[in-house]
Amino acid sequence: MLDWSNLGTLTIAAVLTAGLYAMMSFGLALVYGVMKIINLAHAATMMLAAFTVLTLNRSFGLDPIIGSVVILPLYFLAGMTLYHVAVRRVAAVPIASLLLLFGIWLVAQNAAYLIWGSEDQSIVTAYTFSTVDVLGLHVAVTRIVPFVMSFLMLGVMRWLLGSTDLGRAIRAVSQDPTAARLAGIWPERTSMIAFGIGTMLSSFAGGMFTLIFSFTPDFGGVFQLKSFAIIVLGGLESFLGVALGALVLATIESFSILIPGWRASLVNLLAFGLLVVALVVLPGGIASLIARRTGRAAQ
Repeated sequence: MLDWSNLGTLTIAAVLTAGLYAMMSFGLALVYGVMKIINLAHAATMMLAAFTVLTLNRSFGLDPIIGSVVILPLYFLAGMTLYHVAVRRVAAVPIASLLLLFGIWLVAQNAAYLIWGSEDQSIVTAYTFSTVDVLGLHVAVTRIVPFVMSFLMLGVMRWLLGSTDLGRAIRAVSQDPTAARLAGIWPERTSMIAFGIGTMLSSFAGGMFTLIFSFTPDFGGVFQLKSFAIIVLGGLESFLGVALGALVLATIESFSILIPGWRASLVNLLAFGLLVVALVVLPGGIASLIARRTGRAAQ
């Protein structure tokens, strides 16, 4: 029988998951917002980051939390290098950029098979099986830590985009590259930095996922599809929309257990179904719906 404690557990689980989902998806939304391309290498970055954190843990005993932070400069530079060497050459042709980034995903995946093998990998820490009391409910530490770290990272990104010259340049390029160039902004360099930031954010998500999930070289594909669902539902270029989309998806997944006869193996069906529904019913996302309602209220 369902009681308030069960509802509280599901609600907390949804909120904690939403934080990680939002951070995972924001890098994808940022790259699309600036360059109008879908970064299909997003999944490869999360997967490679997970294995990088695993290697740091096994070779140097580095905690996954610290490892996820340590790798940020590495993946930021890797993202900028990838953009400079390959992506910028095809960025103006959507289908070519899709094929290029999809090919990079496949190359990374097969390279991971050669380096780390096909067995499931996981990281066990001193707090892996620990819990803390939250409003009288036992919540796993490995759920709280990724939420807190994601919240902090998104806060930094919010500050970066809203209060710095780089953030203003990124927003200007995303709105109108030609006008940005006339204002003295170099769109090519700004796009390269934005791609690096997007890659860095997806690597951070991959590192945080090692606290919760086991992983193989196939890891990342499902989460990439969930990211698509989140940014389409929330609005492809909206910071707030990404957060709301993540909360909606996480809530649906968390409360799906209440559906009679529902099986956990079907939970990914919700994300894919939500993606289709959002594209058909609300192509502009939640952000466009809020904007329309705000505009009507102003009138």
